[in-house]
Amino acid sequence: MQDAAGSEITDKRLLRGAKTRQVVLRRAVDLASLEGLGGLSFGRLATDTGLSKAGIQTLFRTKEALQLATIDAARRLFVDAVIRPAQSKPAGLQRFQALMDNWIDYAETPLFAGGCFWTATLAEFDSIPGPVRDALVADKAEWVTTLAADLQQATATGEVKPLDPALVAFQTDAVLSSANSALRYGDPTALPKLRRSLTTFLT
Repeated sequence: MQDAAGSEITDKRLLRGAKTRQVVLRRAVDLASLEGLGGLSFGRLATDTGLSKAGIQTLFRTKEALQLATIDAARRLFVDAVIRPAQSKPAGLQRFQALMDNWIDYAETPLFAGGCFWTATLAEFDSIPGPVRDALVADKAEWVTTLAADLQQATATGEVKPLDPALVAFQTDAVLSSANSALRYGDPTALPKLRRSLTTFLT
């Protein structure tokens, strides 16, 4: 009986810890998209979530660990919102177009309070070597590689004009980042310009 009770207590604590972590990280990704990863703190998150600072610090230990966990949480949310829904489309132009439509929804809605998480945070850490920059760069590289793979397929099957998939993926990502900034400051022409740019890349 004691073992069963002890296991039940442990399970409940683990569940509470997981729920607390989820609440903290959801707020953290929004804060980072608005104010940057450098501005994250245990105290700020405690104030915003109503949780104890000590409890949050117990979960993450260090600011860097909190930042890395925030990046991972943002990545999982992005994959669920943008990449995974597009996987139902055939590889190539259809999937690329689905990725673009999903990305526009992600930035316009937006999924994170400050718009695109990586547009906000990469500018902050692109010149600061370390695990945080490495994680952000890895996410960006994976995204551009995903775009390039479908562009490569679209080129191979003749769905688009002959093009350099890596270059067009780079150009596409650059235009997406610019459109995100324009959306943030209220430019009503941001999305039409984005769509025209994408058409120009592919035709």
